[in-house]
Amino acid sequence: MIARGFWVTAAGRSEIREQPLPPRAPDQALVRATASGISRGTERLVFQGHVPQSQWAVMQAPLQQGGFPFPVQYGYAAVGLVEEGPAELAGRRIFCLHPHQDRFLAPAAMCIPLPDEVPDRRAVLGANMETALNIVWDAAPLPGERVLVIGAGVVGLLAAWLVARIPGTAVTVLDTEPARRTEAEALGARFAAPQDCPAEQELIIHASASPEGLRNALAHAAFEARIVEASWYGDKPVTLPLGEAFHARRLTLRSSQVGAVSPALRGRRSHAERLALALSLLAEPALDALLGPDIPFAELPARMPALLDPPPGTVAPLCPVITY
Repeated sequence: MIARGFWVTAAGRSEIREQPLPPRAPDQALVRATASGISRGTERLVFQGHVPQSQWAVMQAPLQQGGFPFPVQYGYAAVGLVEEGPAELAGRRIFCLHPHQDRFLAPAAMCIPLPDEVPDRRAVLGANMETALNIVWDAAPLPGERVLVIGAGVVGLLAAWLVARIPGTAVTVLDTEPARRTEAEALGARFAAPQDCPAEQELIIHASASPEGLRNALAHAAFEARIVEASWYGDKPVTLPLGEAFHARRLTLRSSQVGAVSPALRGRRSHAERLALALSLLAEPALDALLGPDIPFAELPARMPALLDPPPGTVAPLCPVITY
């Protein structure tokens, strides 16, 4: 069987390659993709060749082919139908951490069945929701806290949505793009532009992937506030004003990364259980506001540059959806 996969071949260049699939092993599933999602922040770094060599092993996607910097087949938000596989999976809709490809073989253990109430298109948010869930576990928000989420990308908005469901929390999403107000308010959060950012925030989740955003977090933190850094900068250095009120305010700055289950639940939830929970949380139709545009797979090489770096004056998409 011939499969077609999306490959990044050089900085800013990509193509669809045909490749034969080997015979299926008993512990594998043959999946026909129906949709996959583009995680713009991470995939932009890969597409532009900005994954530092020191992080090549850490950044490798679970079922990645090729290697950094190029050529590489990257991605981790595939949804499809199991055409062949173990009895418990055959004929079922699944989510899998697989790159963009129309048919693929994957370990059966990595094919997580979708809840009936989660449509294929929304299920592409599974990996981003898993990241947001881990961030919230790391952040440990409390009822009644003032919470600031900086960066209204998909992960930031999903984290804001999760925290806003905690009784009494006052959640504000900060972003430089005014158009993000619609999505933030649809998910139960307030919206603020940088000049209107509220002060004295007790918990701050930074997800803008910009040094300015992290400096904003430090500037608007309350006494003994917790700042959770959910961004990843690739090979870009970040300068912070840690000589100002950082120590006097006794601020805490900690990283969050989805590769390990948060210490809050490590040993009690496996990676598969965390992903299954994330998928179940996608039953909310309001999350469809994060999706689009829909891109036919055959058009992806031509359209990927503009999806990752839209022309000036254009609002960037949140989660483009590839259709097969």
